[in-house]
Amino acid sequence: MRKLHQLITACALGTIALTGNALAAEPAKEPSGKELAFNNKKGNCLACHGMPTVPDAVSTGMYGPPLIAMSARYPDKAKLRAQIWDATVANPSTTMIPFGKHGVLTEAEIDKVTDFVYGL
Repeated sequence: MRKLHQLITACALGTIALTGNALAAEPAKEPSGKELAFNNKKGNCLACHGMPTVPDAVSTGMYGPPLIAMSARYPDKAKLRAQIWDATVANPSTTMIPFGKHGVLTEAEIDKVTDFVYGL
């Protein structure tokens, strides 16, 4: 009986160790630019901008201009990125959050959002 108890304990500990390793090995998923733009705790572009060419973009935002034909509106992608990083540089009276300047988004996240928005 004692050996059976030891065997069950060893199996349980082995299972816990394997499960822990499997969970630890799974890498965290990085959000895409679209996910960041839709996330109301990050980019939250939909709060102010409509995205008429994105079917799943449910926007209540009518405050900012619609995000459409962005590559035509911003032929220089760096200017679009700068606008997202700190819109107050181009327009000091804007109400757009300076996402980079205030650290709302990281540099990498701004790059992803810029890529997504530029493609609209």
